[in-house]
Amino acid sequence: MQRNGVALSRINDDLAYDNSKLNSAQTSGQQKEGLRSICLAGRLWIEGNALMFFFTTMSLLIKSILVLGLINNDNATSFNIYKALWSFSSPPPLVVYVSLIVILLSFAFLFHGRTRFWFLVICNSLLSVLFVADLMYYRGFSSFLSPYLLSQTTNLDNLSSSIVSMLRPIDLLFCLDLLVLVGIGLKFENFHVKAKRNVYTSLILLVLSISYVYYQHVQLDLKGKGQDMLFRVSWSPNQTMSDLSPLGYHAFDLYNYHENNQIEKPTLEENQTIKNWFAQKLENLPTNQYSGLFKGQNLIIIQVESLENFVINQKVNGQEITPNLNKLLDNSLYFSNFYEQVYNGTSVDADLMTNTSVYPIRTGATFFRFPNNTYNSLPKLLQGVGYSTLAIHPDKGSYWNWVPALTSIGFEKTMDETHFNTEEKIGLGISDASYFKQVAPILASEKQPFYNFIVTLTSHSPFDLPDQYRKLALSEDLNKTKLGGYFQSVNYTDEQIGNFIGTLDKSGVLNNSVVVIYGDHTGVHKYYNDEVKEVQPQENWWLDDSKRIPLIIYHKGMKAREIEITGGQIDTMPTVAYLMGINEESYKNTVFGRNLLNTNQDFVVLANKQYIGKAANNEELQEKLQGIDLADLIIRKNYFKEQGYK
Repeated sequence: MQRNGVALSRINDDLAYDNSKLNSAQTSGQQKEGLRSICLAGRLWIEGNALMFFFTTMSLLIKSILVLGLINNDNATSFNIYKALWSFSSPPPLVVYVSLIVILLSFAFLFHGRTRFWFLVICNSLLSVLFVADLMYYRGFSSFLSPYLLSQTTNLDNLSSSIVSMLRPIDLLFCLDLLVLVGIGLKFENFHVKAKRNVYTSLILLVLSISYVYYQHVQLDLKGKGQDMLFRVSWSPNQTMSDLSPLGYHAFDLYNYHENNQIEKPTLEENQTIKNWFAQKLENLPTNQYSGLFKGQNLIIIQVESLENFVINQKVNGQEITPNLNKLLDNSLYFSNFYEQVYNGTSVDADLMTNTSVYPIRTGATFFRFPNNTYNSLPKLLQGVGYSTLAIHPDKGSYWNWVPALTSIGFEKTMDETHFNTEEKIGLGISDASYFKQVAPILASEKQPFYNFIVTLTSHSPFDLPDQYRKLALSEDLNKTKLGGYFQSVNYTDEQIGNFIGTLDKSGVLNNSVVVIYGDHTGVHKYYNDEVKEVQPQENWWLDDSKRIPLIIYHKGMKAREIEITGGQIDTMPTVAYLMGINEESYKNTVFGRNLLNTNQDFVVLANKQYIGKAANNEELQEKLQGIDLADLIIRKNYFKEQGYK
């Protein structure tokens, strides 16, 4: 009986042990299953929430660095990692870049499922397009896209070939990741389907990113010593973009666009600063033999599209590229160290400086932003001494908004392509041959004395002159390059200028006229310098990317003289006004340029504030550079109107 009790007790103990073991195993299994569920949930969160977000952030960061490596290299055509990183001035810049990208992408967490995936793809696509568009614009204009360009859509009518020509093979790198992602999104319909909406994650990322950028702003802008600043408009758009990243640059540009549109009158302090600057630039030299040399004569100014100085008096394969201009030099004042100073407005910036001697604004195109501004201009000064004035372009009046702008500058009449027979067009407008043939009789019928401002267009990029007009005998390899196309285009325009001058001579107009000829800006080097360097066999003379354009002042029978003083487009108006006998007192306090025929100063300031020439000391150098910023202020606040000019 006792033995049976002991046995029963052991059986009960064994059963209890087995039950305990079973319960323990069940508990362990439940824990493992729970842990597995947690891991699975975490993996799904990572896959659904973080993976695509992280990939897009890193992709845009790499593209931002790629942009910098291109814009800080030769003509934005090849990547240089050293130049990309060397351009950084805001430590630590990559964290700023990432923060700005995350600010935009943080909104992805407000969406769920595939919607989030496509939101990130669309953001990546739009920014990639923006980066490539920036590169294309930079290759042509040394600046980046701006909100002001939205008002310049009329320029797109005939520019498709020029725009496409700004693309480079390296630009394909900006779309490689997008092709992969779009393929994944279309093929795998369930990809990212488990991503959940997470408002808290979106808010946390947004707040942290904004806080870090603001912290850097406080450290660098508010507490900084004026060196490595984050939010600043640098004299170089490259540096501003390097400080802020391409995305940050455009966000800051939108802010400045809003601020700059709040037009105010110049303050008393600003008025005094401007007046002091004009006063200190005066040289007060005695007059010389050029004063009033062409007083009372007709003035014809021809602004030649993309005419560079390196082709003047130069031959290719034994043929003169500009034989007619070379011939005109026998009776001209030839300024051989004359530089382009155009900025975002390119050709119309040349219109502006030639007629007003005022630098263009620093953001956007002056003719679009401020077409109704008041200036003390060359046409107004000549009208004051009895001249009629006319401005002529072979394109639409809406192109660069030149008709309202030149009317405001002071031209009594303007003529665009609607005034001409437009049957023969080459590139952007009426062919130079047809154009000059139609302009010549207009001048012959004009009441004298007159000032006619004439702009050409056929030699515009991409220099695709039709074969029937290509007169230079070039090798097949050279002829199909942009450089060969440029030679042919300039040679064509040179021929038409020669025919035009000949027609004026036959009509008798030339006997009582002075003709001023210059390039609006550089051409093949401005847009295709990378391709010029690749042309073989290489010639040293065509590698001249010095930004020089010719200024030729021709008068029939005049003794030739080459003037080697350094100057720029801003100096055209006071130089021409001096020759035309206009009293210097009427314009000395409104021109930013100087009379190149009566000066002791030898310098030019380019649009990027590069100083070329001689300066007595650093103080004088800074005064010269200040002129560009003061001109920007004068235009933005319509200073001359406030001073009583009409």
